[in-house]
Amino acid sequence: MAKKNKKEANVPNLRFPEFAGKQNFKKHLFKDIFVFSTGKNIKQSEASSEFEIPCVRYGELYHMYGEIITEVINKTNLNRSELLFSEGDEILIPSAGEDPTDIGSASALTVKDVAIGRTINVLKPAKANIYSQLYVAYYINHRLKKTISSLAKGVSISNVYNSDLKTLEIILPTLDEQNKIVVFLSILDKRIETQNKIIEDLKLLISGTISTIEKHAKTSSNWRKAFLHEVLLERTEKNKENYPVHSVSVSVGVVNQIEYLGRSFAAKNTSNYNVVHEGDIVYTKSPTGEFPYGIIKQSFVPDKVSVSPLYGVYKPINRWIGNILHYYFLNPINANNYLHSLVQKGAKNTINISNQGFLMKQLYLPINETDCRKTAELLNVITQKLTIEKMILDKYNAQKIYILKELFI
Repeated sequence: MAKKNKKEANVPNLRFPEFAGKQNFKKHLFKDIFVFSTGKNIKQSEASSEFEIPCVRYGELYHMYGEIITEVINKTNLNRSELLFSEGDEILIPSAGEDPTDIGSASALTVKDVAIGRTINVLKPAKANIYSQLYVAYYINHRLKKTISSLAKGVSISNVYNSDLKTLEIILPTLDEQNKIVVFLSILDKRIETQNKIIEDLKLLISGTISTIEKHAKTSSNWRKAFLHEVLLERTEKNKENYPVHSVSVSVGVVNQIEYLGRSFAAKNTSNYNVVHEGDIVYTKSPTGEFPYGIIKQSFVPDKVSVSPLYGVYKPINRWIGNILHYYFLNPINANNYLHSLVQKGAKNTINISNQGFLMKQLYLPINETDCRKTAELLNVITQKLTIEKMILDKYNAQKIYILKELFI
């Protein structure tokens, strides 16, 4: 790709060489190049993979699809006469969301004969050979999303209507240049999709390895049922040295609170906070997502840190036992099965369990250090690979953000 020279104006910073130097960008109003309509029917209960008619619902546009829809996930069994069907040239924009910042996500629906659900603004071409629907979807998501969000109306639910969208402007190059850009972005998206698949496969490998180890443990003489209080010792050290406050998240684990959340939620005086050493197990005692009884993580932070006094902190008898417990409790089913009989839910969904109470159930664990080390090292190798692949994904996503910023005006 070529960067524009200083004399060029009103063109992107980054262009393919064959288009560089050409002042061929035109501004268009949405109302002049699109025909607008809205989807029909299709409640959540009326969509399932078991039905016959392919369909797209507005909530799915936020969570299941990206800029381009080439395959449809759900189906419906409603009467065809009650539905609006695609011709494969539509751009879909949700017209409602719980948060205004959610609104403004565009998807190019390239599949014909798909039922389009209600609460979706549907844009179709008013003129031929003006735009690529894929280019427009990328453009809306990365140049107009904030503008569309600012048009949202409503209190608990925010809405953006076709009448709002008609006032928007889009700047388009020639169709040839649009198509060239789309091919390039599609290749980048494919890389990101593949990278996400690698990461998901590695997560499944960790989960599958834990399951295999569990089955082996029940029949092996080198493993036995042990209470957690046999392998974990509660750490009661308090934060007298003013160590930095950390949070514990499902995806990241033990992490600096300010770096992860953008601000500190700690009390002014943190001297009563619990100190965590590298390798310690931390139990959060706070419900979140798939973990209604709290999450359990090992700290991989090399320095001493502090966490909320509400959390339980435990020193493993060796770091490998800590590793095994960390990986075991990554699975929400394992965590919930272990905790549900120990925890008492209080008012406002609070979790009532003492630090010692957490240790009062059994799990199958290796009885000698050699087996413990070998098991932990296997899981650590997979996790190291997972960490590397996540870093690669972050690089791809950063690359896409930069390129999109430079490609559009």
